[in-house]
Amino acid sequence: MKSADFIYHRVTDVAEAVRYLEDYDGGARVLAGGQSLGPMLNMRLWRPSALIDINALSELAVLAPDGEETRVGALVRYATLERAPLVAERLPLLAAMVRFIGDRQVRNRGTIGGSLVQGDPTGEMPLGCLVLGAKITVTGASGPRVIAMEDFYESAYAAVLAPDELLTEIRFPKHPPHFAFRELCRRHNDFAVLSVAATGTVTADGSWSGIRIGFGGVNDTPVLALESMALSEGSQLSDADIAAAGKTALTAIDPPSDIRGSAEYRAHLVPHYLTKVLQDLRASAQA
Repeated sequence: MKSADFIYHRVTDVAEAVRYLEDYDGGARVLAGGQSLGPMLNMRLWRPSALIDINALSELAVLAPDGEETRVGALVRYATLERAPLVAERLPLLAAMVRFIGDRQVRNRGTIGGSLVQGDPTGEMPLGCLVLGAKITVTGASGPRVIAMEDFYESAYAAVLAPDELLTEIRFPKHPPHFAFRELCRRHNDFAVLSVAATGTVTADGSWSGIRIGFGGVNDTPVLALESMALSEGSQLSDADIAAAGKTALTAIDPPSDIRGSAEYRAHLVPHYLTKVLQDLRASAQA
């Protein structure tokens, strides 16, 4: 099947893109990497009036330090996140997670902004941005606004962007010293059954601070395991601490049942995978 007819606009600046989004009032879609949009068009799950191609907007492909923060433009490709020394140095969790996305072709074309707007609950980039405390800049007819990643989704596949708003940039605070990530897929680089990421800082006495733990694939959106984070804060991440955090993680999830796994299966996996990730986090500090 091929897509339904649409009007194609290739824009030359953000303001032009926003004008088209405003004109079509929710009837247009933005084309970046097209790795999610293309299949949706071809299956006619989306039938937009127009496509707005933003690939010529070089200002959205910025990848740069800004003090302790790191700026990542919406058009930065997965392959850039995978290979760029700046990302390896300043955002190592993202560099690790992006290798789980699709195949080489997908990573060469797909963009971080496209992944965030798509809002797949199993997506690696939404989870990574959540755990790292990213802030999202979107630009609309009334100007730019900044949205905390924790507030970026209403539900699955539903970002809080207005019809005339374009995601332009993601800003990351200083990355914690230690991180860990695990993901379970039925096949290599398939959509995740579930994923877990954690970051934190270990102090001189061996206690942990600033721990953040997030899950993908076990709710309508990626979620922070707030109670597990609170339990782990200030702990030594002993085996007992980790076991308690794993059990408490079940309070953060409301898993779906789908072709990749039942809700019961995902709930069964959550404590086990969080245990492994926190053990990895502890080992990263010991190393």
